[in-house]
Amino acid sequence: MYCVKCGVRLTDGAAACPLCRTPVRDPDGAEAAPAAPTYPERYPAPPKTRRYPILAFLTALLLAVSLSAMIYCLTNLHAVSWSGYVMLACALVYFALLFPFWFEKREPLIFVPIGFGLTCGYLLYICLYTGGSWFLSFAFPVTMLAGLLTTASVLLFRFGKRRRLLKIGVLLTVIGLSNMLIEFFLCITFDTRMFAWSLYPVCSFSLVGLVLILCCTIPGWRAYLEKKLFL
Repeated sequence: MYCVKCGVRLTDGAAACPLCRTPVRDPDGAEAAPAAPTYPERYPAPPKTRRYPILAFLTALLLAVSLSAMIYCLTNLHAVSWSGYVMLACALVYFALLFPFWFEKREPLIFVPIGFGLTCGYLLYICLYTGGSWFLSFAFPVTMLAGLLTTASVLLFRFGKRRRLLKIGVLLTVIGLSNMLIEFFLCITFDTRMFAWSLYPVCSFSLVGLVLILCCTIPGWRAYLEKKLFL
């Protein structure tokens, strides 16, 4: 083997040329040497999270509040009384807000309808316990309307990244018009005056929504607003 720079014959195993000190490269040895791994041999340890201890603490806290309210009412009032509100409210908070965080992947299209369904159940209990008649004509349709709008918002912004400005405009317009429907349910349930307050949110939301829809038809305005709103 010879030096690639000055041509001096090299002894076997020499690391550099004795004359010009050029490092020796052995093609055969380089090919035989095992390549260094570019990735670790073991999977990295998952990052430690404090989510589960916090969730366990909050779950225990809600359970303690529910049991305390029930024990107090049964001991002093000899009836469930107002503890039913407390227990169902704690259950609603747990299943609507805390329960989804036990999962690594939280699917809003599942948990959002469940949350609004539990809200309907809680309102139904209040209506039946107090002897009211406002659930079917007001609480149920309003809660379902809010649930549909929330689920539609999740669908629009999760499964479609294009034309978000247009989607926001349409959504604001629908939210504005839904206030008129809510006031209609109030009118037929509690005999209130129609168009007492709904025109204000209808006009404001619808105006903003129509402006955004109009801006989507003008490329320059659409690009400017999408940049400013980070869409």
